Amino acid sequence: MTKAERQPLSALLPTKVLPAKHSIPHIEWTPTRYKDPPQPPPTDDRAQEQELAYAKQFMDGKMIKKTRPRRTVDFNGGMGRWNTLRKLRPNPLYTPQMRPCPPSIIDLLPPKAYTDNASTSLCTKFVHTSTNKIRCPVNVVTWTPEGRRILTGSTSGEFTLWNGLTFNFETILQAHDTAVCTLSFTHSGAYLASADKTGVIKYFEPNMNNLTAWQGSNSREAIRGISFSPDDRRFATASDDSSVRIWSFQESRVESVLTGHGWDVKCVQWHPTKGLIVSGSKDNQIKFWDPRTGTVLSTLHQHKNTIQALAWSPNGNLVASASRDQTVRVFDIRAMKEYRVLKGHKKEVCSVAWHPVHPILVSGGSEGSIIHWDLSSEESSSMTPFLPPPSTKSKLSDLPAHLVLPPTPTTLPRATIAEAHDSNVWSLAFHPLGHLLVSASNDHTTRFWSRERPGDSDAVFSTGGEKPPAAVDGADGDWDEEDMAVPGFGGAGSGGWYGREEDGYEGGTNGTGAAYGNGNLPTQNGYDTGDRGGFGGGADDEFSIPGIGDGASANTNSSRTNGPSPSQDDAIYAPGAGSSNEWYGGGGGGDRERGGAGERGFNDSWGRGGGRENGGGRQRWGGRRSRY
Repeated sequence: MTKAERQPLSALLPTKVLPAKHSIPHIEWTPTRYKDPPQPPPTDDRAQEQELAYAKQFMDGKMIKKTRPRRTVDFNGGMGRWNTLRKLRPNPLYTPQMRPCPPSIIDLLPPKAYTDNASTSLCTKFVHTSTNKIRCPVNVVTWTPEGRRILTGSTSGEFTLWNGLTFNFETILQAHDTAVCTLSFTHSGAYLASADKTGVIKYFEPNMNNLTAWQGSNSREAIRGISFSPDDRRFATASDDSSVRIWSFQESRVESVLTGHGWDVKCVQWHPTKGLIVSGSKDNQIKFWDPRTGTVLSTLHQHKNTIQALAWSPNGNLVASASRDQTVRVFDIRAMKEYRVLKGHKKEVCSVAWHPVHPILVSGGSEGSIIHWDLSSEESSSMTPFLPPPSTKSKLSDLPAHLVLPPTPTTLPRATIAEAHDSNVWSLAFHPLGHLLVSASNDHTTRFWSRERPGDSDAVFSTGGEKPPAAVDGADGDWDEEDMAVPGFGGAGSGGWYGREEDGYEGGTNGTGAAYGNGNLPTQNGYDTGDRGGFGGGADDEFSIPGIGDGASANTNSSRTNGPSPSQDDAIYAPGAGSSNEWYGGGGGGDRERGGAGERGFNDSWGRGGGRENGGGRQRWGGRRSRY
């Protein structure tokens, strides 16, 4: 303190403001703790500890696992913001405009907030890839009724439950002994019905407790579709025995059999609010049925190949059909006429799904692409009638213009993800709110897609879209070496098969010839046609998978060591035995004509699955397998 500072204050100040000296010493307070001046916050040592852990793992010879944040698509923030906005907005039609910059993502509302803008529902941004430990094609995918989880059914007969926010694995269940072909929740969400390759129908509760099971088709033919009535008292099934059956849900008995298709019925859908059933078959026909009388109301012949999927629009006025003739067609049941023709796929169309809010249709093809179609805009061709050229010698040229029907308008794709998957896209499902899309594919993966972010430079519309990264076991699928054993298969020490994987793509897994249903039809060589699913036995006793067939091996892994008890069909049908030859063993028993395995595949060593006489055992390569 300087000399000037020690001097008393100026005398011009009033006396009251001058500090008074206390004569009593105990009134003065002197601090005893925290005498040091404020210090900077401590440094974060987590990065240093992580580097030390990496160095220690490297010294121990272990594989270093990089830690990365898990992607999350949470709808709670947008729903809360929208509810608040609905209370505080100046008028009922007010919706704030988003700026084209990444920070505006907090203003992104659910699709239902943008009733006049269907482009906000295009789910084209890749989010995550989920893969099971035992990789096999995923046939069907659906959201649970509350929209918190995703349920998938695979060709190994497993149900897999994935989290709907972080997309990580939750649980797995060996639900069927053969490939799961279809599953559907009731409208109330209280029960789940599923069917498999051999025509066995099962009921499940939401906690995956199996209630009952019975044979639902003739000659153990596959059941391809299940759809519930609006009141959940009945449901319809589509079977490969060329019939559509209506079942009483409570009594588990068949009420009527609808016959009229000339070939396998591949899909069936019950109208969301009416007593109307639509079915699609391998005979290229779409039929509308009256479930009360069991009669055919109308038949559509627009497609030129097998109808593989059907879907009703949310309002029930339109029905979309996906066919192997590379087109998607939309029909209006109010006029019973063709409404749109959607052309854009390069190969057959395998799946189709409607957006729950906007008139957006999504289809998946066998080339691995996912295409979004916007039906909200009117096509110009629908407004102009078709008039043949004057030089054409046709009877139509003599008709007046008002009697000539205009051609069906052709809609172009709104958004295309050309390389969404590496193989057939078997199933598509939108989240009940419409902000997420899930796709299940023959390339063993389940992928999640969300809406584009505002101002995203990596958007599909700005860069053309990039191929999603390949699924890596232990990374995208959320599997680790220290994970618990898969329920229904046995522990990690039960024979050495757990976690091992062959180099082959689709020609059998873990030494099994046709364990996952890669059996081909007769005279085929694994390129075009083949039945999805089928019995499979173990070819290699060291890597035989418990619970999938019963290979003729001496290893005890061929029996179930954990998981739920066998179902009724285990006692009815006994899976056949496979060959013991490691490389040329056929894929286990059953019917040689339909996807079982033949004897030995020496003469057809590069085929896949089993043919009439030649089984393709553990082949490494082969053409892409078709669904049917």
